[in-house]
Amino acid sequence: MELKLEEGLTHKEEIKVTEELTAKALSSGTMEVYATPAMIALMESVSKDSVKNYIEEGYTTVGIEINVKHIKASAIGSIVKGQCLLERVEGKRLYFKVEAFDEKGKIGEGTHIRYIVNEKEFLDRAYR
Repeated sequence: MELKLEEGLTHKEEIKVTEELTAKALSSGTMEVYATPAMIALMESVSKDSVKNYIEEGYTTVGIEINVKHIKASAIGSIVKGQCLLERVEGKRLYFKVEAFDEKGKIGEGTHIRYIVNEKEFLDRAYR
């Protein structure tokens, strides 16, 4: 497998906070504000999507580690932007800096590691 990934690659995505993405709805808390698990999912999605066009067909990435701080609440209706920076590539390991912002500023930050896997082999091992 040949990698065409370069450190410094960035990607951004945005979502609108809905009731389904609140801490109350996801059972991670009791209030109707943007849930930490939803923010983490956005950070993983942004990282995954940043590299998908650089990986050979039949391969994908899986998240293997995430370390984030959710530093500020976002209300229903807020627009949240997730972004990542590919800081380091070590073989099949991809190291990202991840951040999230709403209209008022930064709401989360951290690091995320993804690993490149062969989809078929990965699924075969998982279901064996």
